[in-house]
Amino acid sequence: MTSLNRTPVIAGNWKMHKTIEEAVSFVKGLIPLIKDAQAKVYIAVPYTAIRPAADAAKSSPIMIGAQNMNDESEGAFTGEISANMLEDAGAQFVILGHSERRHLFNETTDFIHRKVKKAISENIQIIFCVGETEQEHKNRKTEEVLKKQLEESLGDISAEHMAAIILAYEPVWAIGSDHSDPPEKVQTIHRFCRQWISQKWGDETAQKVIIQYGGSVHPNDAKDFMEQSDVDGLLVGGASLTLKSFNQIIHY
Repeated sequence: MTSLNRTPVIAGNWKMHKTIEEAVSFVKGLIPLIKDAQAKVYIAVPYTAIRPAADAAKSSPIMIGAQNMNDESEGAFTGEISANMLEDAGAQFVILGHSERRHLFNETTDFIHRKVKKAISENIQIIFCVGETEQEHKNRKTEEVLKKQLEESLGDISAEHMAAIILAYEPVWAIGSDHSDPPEKVQTIHRFCRQWISQKWGDETAQKVIIQYGGSVHPNDAKDFMEQSDVDGLLVGGASLTLKSFNQIIHY
């Protein structure tokens, strides 16, 4: 079970799902369901739905955020969104380093690192994703891969900024597959990530960092993951698209 010093964070990542009307209806429907929730609730919505969803979530515990952003403030970057645009739309956090951005859109760790620095400078909270591919998993290179991703994108930020980042371990091979590592194995990987943070910035900082698990999380296994001492939350994909399943996960 997560430390008493860390409030769990359950985050939904809607990816390319939901119109504005659907997003607003979902947020309004979720608000009364989570009045007694022990976890913080985040939802990363499509860009088009940020402002309407943020308005719908106003005066509620729900945090609305974005799924990505560019590292520049403005410029000739067709189709891109800047940090200040996200803030202006009402986004309170942003997901960076998601495996779909890394592997489908060829985002490099250097590019992700620049986005991390920009989000920090704009005071936007970060959910930072790390994870290994199926081949890397089979070759037992998980820790090697995670260390590289962490070091190259987060290694030079301050302890204060590190403590505010939410880290999300999402094994690439598990996303959307209905398969994941046993909770005990996930705990081992989360412990590795926390130890890496401790080695860089000290145990005080490491104990503050929320570390989520993502990758085919469902209502029937959420509790098993959340019972692990270094699993402080969940980053939920498909199961965050319906009120029933997302609410069940929030109330794990």
